[in-house]
Amino acid sequence: MIRSLVEPPPATARARFAPDFGQRVLLTVDTEEEFDWNGPFTRDRHGLTHAARFPEFQHFCDGIGVVPHYLVDWPIASSPVAMDVLVPAAREGRAEIGIQLHPWVNPPFEEETNARNSYAGNLPFELERAKLLALRDLIEDRSGIVPLTYRAGRYGLGARTHEILREAGVAIDTSVRANFDYRAGHGPDYSAHPIEPYWIDDEQSLLELPVTTVFWGMLRRQGRWIHPLAERLPRMRGALARVGLLERIALTPEGITLDEAIRGIDIAIDDGLPVIVLSLHSPSIAPGHTPYVRSEDDVERLYERLDGVYDYMRRRGIKSTSVAEIMRSVVRGR
Repeated sequence: MIRSLVEPPPATARARFAPDFGQRVLLTVDTEEEFDWNGPFTRDRHGLTHAARFPEFQHFCDGIGVVPHYLVDWPIASSPVAMDVLVPAAREGRAEIGIQLHPWVNPPFEEETNARNSYAGNLPFELERAKLLALRDLIEDRSGIVPLTYRAGRYGLGARTHEILREAGVAIDTSVRANFDYRAGHGPDYSAHPIEPYWIDDEQSLLELPVTTVFWGMLRRQGRWIHPLAERLPRMRGALARVGLLERIALTPEGITLDEAIRGIDIAIDDGLPVIVLSLHSPSIAPGHTPYVRSEDDVERLYERLDGVYDYMRRRGIKSTSVAEIMRSVVRGR
């Protein structure tokens, strides 16, 4: 039996790992085009200038002993500038390449370009399938690498995405952003999904690695029902965080401080989360392309936060991992 990715799994679906795996951290990179985050979705008004900085980012990752997992979309996979950096790193085992689907820039183009259709899971099944398989084939053609992971752009899974992933030979999905609800913008609701890795199917052929987001504070155990109420009252949400009662922390170097990240890491470690999944958007490695990084100073601070996160992980005994290692270490069978 295989379950829909947009539905929370039963507790029995939680994945287990080999005893020597311990707790690990995986760095995922939404490797994508530059576009206006506040503007309308378009087919052609985007850029790829930040790809020139991929060597610098990869060098940084090499220096701190991290194997970044690049989830590439259509414009990136079509760019020689980008792939000439990512592919050699992946072939040498210094990086990995997976799939990320931005439907508004990914052929075939049959749908209207709008906010609702920016979630691939909202498209008609055959169109979602055609786009995802076309991207998989492009990545394989340009890299010679068979991608085994998937992330829906904007975390936009659909009720039947799992069927396409199985057909595409994908072994790991990492689209679920637990503790987030995107229904107000036409997206899925992940507010009841676990943050731990879990199996989508009883055959244990498709593993979910949720992007890590935790609740911190005295009321964190009640976070899943308090935070949605606080979201409707921004002043209340801010007050709860300021007095240490409740704060939602997404583990990313974008938009949070190092102190916030460390608080989130402590929660994830203390709760025994086997795989901490960090994420960032590739355009943030250059200024002016995301709300998080507007200047060269912001770029420097992003690197400092990421370095600080990994330094703290090392001090807490958390090792960096890769998708290849996760696939070797996950235990199949009951």
